Amino acid sequence: MAIVVRIDVELAKRKLSVGEFAERVGLTPANVAVLKNGRAKAVRFTTLDAMCRVLGCQPGDLLEWVADDEADA
Repeated sequence: MAIVVRIDVELAKRKLSVGEFAERVGLTPANVAVLKNGRAKAVRFTTLDAMCRVLGCQPGDLLEWVADDEADA
């Protein structure tokens, strides 16, 4: 099981930089990078809420579950 983080896709759609996104959400750019690169072990609902508010999207636009065999491909 793998959770794929799609923040980079949503940022690109809105032509929003990591720095600007981080500032609006209230995170450091380093923490956004951890989320973007899939290295985060957890995401607080308050952080997910802030990201969705800034991007005008749903949590499912940012996170996707992929089966193990698909993640390896």
